[in-house]
Amino acid sequence: KSKLRIVMLRKYIKATVYVVFTAFLVGLVISCEEDFTDIGTSIVNNGEFTTNDTIFEIEISAKNIEKVQADGLSIGGLLGQYLLGVHNNNNYKKIEASIISQLGIPLDLTKVDQEYGSDTITVTSIDTVLLRIPYNASLLSTAILDSDFILDSIIGDQAQPFTLNVFRLETYLSGLNPTTPALINRYFSDQTYEVSTEKLNSVEDLQFKPNRRDTAQFVKRRLSTGVVYATDTIVYANSNPSISIPLKEERIKELLFDQYETSNFASQDAFNDYFRGIKIQAEGDNGSLMSLTFNNNNLQPLIDIYYTNTVLVDGGTIVYDTVKKTDTFLLSGIRTNEYKTTPAGQLPGVNNVPIQGVSGSMAQLKILGDDLDLNGIPDDLEELRTKNWLINDASITIYVDQDVIEPDTTAIPYQLFIFKDGVNSAGVETPRQIIDYITEGVNEVGGALNVNDDNKPNSYTFKITDYISELLAGNTDNLPALGVRVLNPTDLPTSSVDTIVRNYNWNPKAITLLNNNTQNTSRKPKLKISYSLKTDEE
Repeated sequence: KSKLRIVMLRKYIKATVYVVFTAFLVGLVISCEEDFTDIGTSIVNNGEFTTNDTIFEIEISAKNIEKVQADGLSIGGLLGQYLLGVHNNNNYKKIEASIISQLGIPLDLTKVDQEYGSDTITVTSIDTVLLRIPYNASLLSTAILDSDFILDSIIGDQAQPFTLNVFRLETYLSGLNPTTPALINRYFSDQTYEVSTEKLNSVEDLQFKPNRRDTAQFVKRRLSTGVVYATDTIVYANSNPSISIPLKEERIKELLFDQYETSNFASQDAFNDYFRGIKIQAEGDNGSLMSLTFNNNNLQPLIDIYYTNTVLVDGGTIVYDTVKKTDTFLLSGIRTNEYKTTPAGQLPGVNNVPIQGVSGSMAQLKILGDDLDLNGIPDDLEELRTKNWLINDASITIYVDQDVIEPDTTAIPYQLFIFKDGVNSAGVETPRQIIDYITEGVNEVGGALNVNDDNKPNSYTFKITDYISELLAGNTDNLPALGVRVLNPTDLPTSSVDTIVRNYNWNPKAITLLNNNTQNTSRKPKLKISYSLKTDEE
């Protein structure tokens, strides 16, 4: 009967999928124990029980993240964000993030839309070629003009430039695994790509800094003689600011424009084989790291070729007509990130553990001690299973090392993610969800940053009541190290049967946490278990 009470009362508020089953067990418990007269949502409080809590010290160690999946092919083809730029902080890995993308050919691609007669000739001149990528931006609440924006999702020193170049990609990107074509291909963040040696940007080794006032570009339209006959203003929807990189006009003309009527443009597949894409490469020791959205239909990254068709008559001496045209090549198809990381200037301290998103670092937690008798179950867990505790609440709290807090608070993660960081029998990592994310939801599990009274980052707390209840009830002996890393949207389960933790992360933020070696006993990482115990069992 006491074991049944543990199984039943270890959790009181469950997800809808468990309601019927829980009600059935409640009936069994009540029929078995007539004196269980008051079952609450978290604590039994009717004089039959006493309530207490206990704290266990947690061992924390650092773990390197070598790579993450960076292509988005297995999640619908799109990442939530793509990173571009450089972030260099001496406490964490330096990240140089570059973007690799195929180009989509426009539909109904023609240089000249109509015929003017046998006595005319048409001469085409390339006016401008622009690579444009929209910033994540929002309108300033104090804006006087409707074009005054603030740039979102940028960390690092925006006053310092990083080196930016655009290359033609020579690596062929395939959506299917080349060794097992039945499987979707995967591109990891540490993959290297072959590119041409030629830089396609007009200003080579461009020293780039984000600029919230880059809301418009001006394209000078030219006749075949080079005379400027008009100037066009180019903007995104709602005048959204954008990265705008002029490309070499004559080179783009040779690579793309002059190929329109050849077999290289016969289909998208033929084009992908001929022009395999571009790499937007960021390098340097300083600068900022931008998070960019590629999935807004009105604000997509693209290459625009602006050109003018000058129609001439009388032997080519008189201008009969001028036709402005623009051909747009979207950055579409396979798109991925490359993260070049350099180890931190400072190693993790004796008392702390760095947590860094993307291919940075994470923490591993040992929550219930060692298995000294080698029976596959930690000794502390074995002892707890003898106590007949009714678990009301279980939480893990990890404290921020406040001696390693950066002035740039935008670079601090607002939420961390906790999971079972296990391996299978073959030694392959198989990260799995903590049951509470499925039964209770992300809001109940928490993991959000807590600040102290002076708004200084203080701690992160995770509620894992159901997971601890399962362990103490003996429903599972699976107790791998728990992992803690910077939360990415793809970390969370998508259904009640989704236990897989995916290997994605495009959140580059970082924080340093105290481990169990800290001398400040009040800030040691801890597991706190609140429980009820029947009075006659004390």
